[in-house]
Amino acid sequence: MSNETLIIQAGLSERPRKSRLPARLDLLQSMTGLFLALFMWGHMFFVASILLGKDAMWTITKFFEGYFFFGKAYPGLVSIVVAVVAVVFVLHAMLAVRKFPINYRQFSVYRAHAKSMRHGDTTMWMWQVYTGFLMFFLASAHLYQMMVWPQAIGPYGSGGRMWVDGLWPFYLTLLLLVEFHGGIGLYRLAVKWCWPNAGREFLKKLKWGITAFFLILGLATLGAYIKIGIENQDKYLNGEHYTPAWVQQAEESAR
Repeated sequence: MSNETLIIQAGLSERPRKSRLPARLDLLQSMTGLFLALFMWGHMFFVASILLGKDAMWTITKFFEGYFFFGKAYPGLVSIVVAVVAVVFVLHAMLAVRKFPINYRQFSVYRAHAKSMRHGDTTMWMWQVYTGFLMFFLASAHLYQMMVWPQAIGPYGSGGRMWVDGLWPFYLTLLLLVEFHGGIGLYRLAVKWCWPNAGREFLKKLKWGITAFFLILGLATLGAYIKIGIENQDKYLNGEHYTPAWVQQAEESAR
């Protein structure tokens, strides 16, 4: 038996190959993060429709419930969309947590390393870890609520949850976490994948500009829902749903 045959049979001819799995997981994490960030931008504009009035918010809500397509609202459609987002959210969290410090010793080493370096991007990543950890609990609760009770979405229902149910501190905290986590995440995606072709200082200014815009929009929206909740407490407690005047007139005419 030749030496070459012995080497092949012993498996010595097989060279260890570097696994592509970490790179693929990084790509999947980036894709799910981008999807969630873009979804949150759209979601913010949708809920901010209350700033244009109750009719505008009702119209957006019923659009997603299929009212203008089927002639009847199906809140279950919203539940399906929320369920898909929830799956992507959990997948993104599972992919991200593999990079978190797994014990206090690792956390202490990283924190000391970050303090000694005083590197902005490293500090932002640490804040992304903090906000991501908290979001896993708060955002999960929000998604569950929207998935199970989609019929409660509306001017009176959303306003009542903020004020009557006392959930405005919850949503204020969630707003801050989402905007800071998402803004940092998009900045890191742009740097990591070299898109667009711009320097880090420009991207940081753009990131903080976008974060400030959505924070102002979110705070104004939260204030509008609190105001509606205060003014319509009895209607919320009585289970009344807001219906625009033109819809009421159309329904009366149909009768």
